Amino acid sequence: MTKQTILGRVTQLARANINALLDQAEDPQKMLDQLIRDYTANIAEAEEAVATTIGNLRLLELDHKEDVEAAREWGVKALAASRKADEMRGSGPAAEADRFDNLAKVALQRQLRSEKEAKAAEPVIALQTEVVDKLKAGLVQMKTKLSELASKRDELVARAKSAQAQNQMMDAVKNIDVLDPTSELSRFEEKVRREEARAMGKQELAASSLDAQFEQLDSLGDDAEIEARLAAMKTR
Repeated sequence: MTKQTILGRVTQLARANINALLDQAEDPQKMLDQLIRDYTANIAEAEEAVATTIGNLRLLELDHKEDVEAAREWGVKALAASRKADEMRGSGPAAEADRFDNLAKVALQRQLRSEKEAKAAEPVIALQTEVVDKLKAGLVQMKTKLSELASKRDELVARAKSAQAQNQMMDAVKNIDVLDPTSELSRFEEKVRREEARAMGKQELAASSLDAQFEQLDSLGDDAEIEARLAAMKTR
């Protein structure tokens, strides 16, 4: 996987609009579960690719450091050989002086090559560093999105369970609504009321019968009083 592909994929995933995806989903919870699995897999794959990219950058940096150090060392060697050549020209054979000058030239040639290699690597290292920084930022955003997805999923599940519980409660309340004439409770209450009315009727009927008996008793008393008075009158 190239760096451009990695960067584009990380950026696309990091910018994914979760709410828009949920609005289009028939089953948001299942879609969130699938998104979480996809994000987790993509993050693992991206981390592996980014780690490789970072490793390549570190190798470039090490090579650049070695080239810079090599250029410095060859410069030191060239200077030493040049001084030795100057010393030999003053007190020794000219051939030896030329030999040390030639060594100085070889050292300078290698110094120049190392400097060129170091300079050529600098823009590549700068570009790679920028890419790595973007990849790291993209991974952070992806992990943030993953946390957001997990929170959304948990929130959605909790809301669904709460709504289901509320619906069950409302259905239960509706089934025992005392104002509903078709409910069992209302019918039982009506039966109790009829029984109470029946008992009241019996009480009233019993009371009426008792009053009639007392009225009959009073009537018998009046007849006896009349008979007694008639007998008294006859006696006189």
